[in-house]
Amino acid sequence: MATPGKVPGMRWVPGGDFLMGSEDFYPEEGPVHMASTGGFWMDEHPVTVARFRRFVEETGYVTVAERPLDPACFPGADPASLVPGSLVFHKTEGPVDLRDYRNWWRYAPGAAWHRPQGPGSRADGLDEHPVTHVAYEDALAYARWAGKDLPTEVEWEFAARGGLDGAVYPWGDQFAPEGRMMANTWQGEFPWQNLRTDGYEGTSPVGSFPANGYGLYDMVGNVWEWTADVFTDRHPTCCAPAARSQDGAVRRTIKGGSYLCAPNYCLRYRPAARQGQEPDSSTGHLGFRCVLRP
Repeated sequence: MATPGKVPGMRWVPGGDFLMGSEDFYPEEGPVHMASTGGFWMDEHPVTVARFRRFVEETGYVTVAERPLDPACFPGADPASLVPGSLVFHKTEGPVDLRDYRNWWRYAPGAAWHRPQGPGSRADGLDEHPVTHVAYEDALAYARWAGKDLPTEVEWEFAARGGLDGAVYPWGDQFAPEGRMMANTWQGEFPWQNLRTDGYEGTSPVGSFPANGYGLYDMVGNVWEWTADVFTDRHPTCCAPAARSQDGAVRRTIKGGSYLCAPNYCLRYRPAARQGQEPDSSTGHLGFRCVLRP
């Protein structure tokens, strides 16, 4: 397919057939199978704080993290504790049980896209960082405002691979070729020792690391990204059920890993990596980008 005209802030992804998934890391990434997608445009980097602020200013949109909580959804909870907020990461003082995410994630009342660490914090100086603390509904609302859509998992993974079918990372099979850091991830022992070999403790400005073969930045690391697809425990087959959270809500697939992903806990800064996320939840390491289909 010939490359169509340019779309500002987006890159053309030609589409095609590719081997999707992996059998080498986590079970939910299999089975490896042939997938196909048509061509599309994709945002060259995750949606930034500045861009999301413009959306909010023009529409008056209120994110899920800023809305009052419905007591009916939390039977037995103290109404005084049901205040809007989001999950914020806190580095621990030493090694902890990695089976319990509560050791490093805390619900912070008042945390939102413009208060990423909770009350008293501000997103000033983060305009070119990926926006975070956005739930699935928030990402979809932004995409519709922009005249775009959220990518499917197939589109996202094809784009992330950058034309390197079967490679471990968007740039090849070596994590840091010739010692060069290629993405914003966690170096050291998560969640207490961050060596910051890549230069960052938290999110990094978009475009701080090399683009992949399609000219796309931050396809792995920095922040996880929402996709439009419902999550399944394995890649969908004719009989694969949708994965559900404990309260019965269907989860959505997120891709790409984040600045919190480390080899000792979450080696998911790879195109094939995938997780399920409750659509009404938001965190300090989850963002999104959009696509535009011809």
